[in-house]
Amino acid sequence: MNPNHPKHLNRRIWIIGLVVILALGGGLALDLAKHGLVWNFFWSLTGEETPLSQIRGMVEWAGNFIRIQPQTDPIVPISHTDVPPYGINTFLQQEAEIVKRDRSLQMIAEAGFKMIRQQFPWDDIEISGRGDFTDRRNDLNGDGVIDDKDAISAWAKYDNIVDLADKYGIQIQARLDNPPKWTRAHPDAGDKAPPDDYQDFVNFSVAVAKRYLGRIHYYQIWNEPNANEEWGNQPVNPEAYTDLLCRTYKALKAVDPDLVVISGPLSPTVSLTDRNLNDFIFLQRMYDAGAKDCFDVMSAQGYGFFSGPTDQRMRPMTLTYARNLYIRDIMVANGDANKSIWISEAAWNPQPDDPANIIQNGAFGIVTEEQAARYMPLAYQRAQQEWPWVGNISYWFFKRPADYEKNQAFYYFRMVEPDFTPLPVYDSMKRYITTQTPILYAGVHQAESWAVTKSDDAKVEDMDGAEFGQVVSVQWTNFTVYGTDVKIRFKGVAGPEADIDNQHLRLNDPAAFEQYEHMQTRVHFLDPWQEVMIHLSSTAELHSIKNLGFEVPTNLDSITVLDRTAQNILPIAASLFGVFLITLYVVFSAWRERRK
Repeated sequence: MNPNHPKHLNRRIWIIGLVVILALGGGLALDLAKHGLVWNFFWSLTGEETPLSQIRGMVEWAGNFIRIQPQTDPIVPISHTDVPPYGINTFLQQEAEIVKRDRSLQMIAEAGFKMIRQQFPWDDIEISGRGDFTDRRNDLNGDGVIDDKDAISAWAKYDNIVDLADKYGIQIQARLDNPPKWTRAHPDAGDKAPPDDYQDFVNFSVAVAKRYLGRIHYYQIWNEPNANEEWGNQPVNPEAYTDLLCRTYKALKAVDPDLVVISGPLSPTVSLTDRNLNDFIFLQRMYDAGAKDCFDVMSAQGYGFFSGPTDQRMRPMTLTYARNLYIRDIMVANGDANKSIWISEAAWNPQPDDPANIIQNGAFGIVTEEQAARYMPLAYQRAQQEWPWVGNISYWFFKRPADYEKNQAFYYFRMVEPDFTPLPVYDSMKRYITTQTPILYAGVHQAESWAVTKSDDAKVEDMDGAEFGQVVSVQWTNFTVYGTDVKIRFKGVAGPEADIDNQHLRLNDPAAFEQYEHMQTRVHFLDPWQEVMIHLSSTAELHSIKNLGFEVPTNLDSITVLDRTAQNILPIAASLFGVFLITLYVVFSAWRERRK
């Protein structure tokens, strides 16, 4: 018997191949079961944790390469991304006791959150009629009759909320919605239906803005107008919402041009009915109706639903944490790339799986308390690393006043119990925020950015030619970047100096870089603006830039961080691959000659 006979050789090849496949399959199964290297790689792309879900997810992720991906235009100046990303939703108006409102904001501040998204319900402020801001709903004096003797200012509660936010150094994003009944003549209109006369809502919005002028800077107009329960259980109407948004925008800007108007976040849905209209279709119809000139910040929702925050699968018919990329794509397509997205609600739902007793059981996905606590810091981190167009992200939500809603799935998004007992997600977010080192990742960052430390003399000034009409007049700044290159845009007569990775350099003097082979600098004069481009490394790395200073206070506009890792290593990788192919060809040719 000739062991070299082709028949036997083929059999041996098949046996060896089968053994290799079984070994690889067994190794893969073991790795996935033990959360090894492959598990972590699959997790980083799919956001799935169980082995079968990860394998399915990898097949779906591969579909990204045959599907048109969102065009996000990330390296452009984007407004209103300078705010700290750490926000949280509150329902402080539902807390009857001032001490509980105070305790809520104290805990929120201790955890490091810098902004609350707080509802200012129209039906709780202008309660009984046009221009009437008096609350006569409760028998406060106990005489058994509710009349004018029981009247109090409807503003009092909200004045207290604003005072407490000031006390703890927290900004407010005021959510304006929930019209009172007197604004609608039709008896069947739902509780949240828009008013018959949109001017009534405009007037209410102006009243809030004037009362808190200089104290509240951010106003969100409505909530999820593409979901008909938020539009009064009537057919949703993008054109009508755009009309409401545009009228309110103009009126608020007349109160103060610096007020920031935020569009209502759209409910993430694949539905195509007039009860719940797909968010992408609704948004495009808003643009078609002229919405582009009627908001400063786009808002979106950031629920993770059925996968974790690392899910990179991009499928428009699947709801994931990264759905905002499609919103961004629509903005770019409509010439709105310079506006940011704020995520109004973000969370995972650790509800008990109890179909018999929980309304909407599993509708938002179901995770454990441990998973919810682990996912949220990763969600904030991913947004900072990958999405330079995202500004503030508001966790959904801090707490409810009592547990009477525990039969509803949404109740379990809470961060603390009604008695202020912290849940694991509170502790994990507090640990993450309070130990975080701000880092500028790839993108264009305004000098006002929360992640840039500035000298005490720094002040924001209006200036023509600045990317958004304002600069920071500053003597020096400190910041940390993750990337390969940094570009600094400024207006001034003096060239900057800085300590870059503990090396002191003059940034507009190329000769100063000769002793540092890995660093290069280029200076562009844009009459009278200057741009200094600094090449720091070939692959993305952390770089410390300290004491970026000028001989005199200088107008700093923006800091652009680039990640050119792929461009830098692609030629090298291509060359090595070419050498590999040539070597392989030579070896194979030699082997074939020996076989002859």
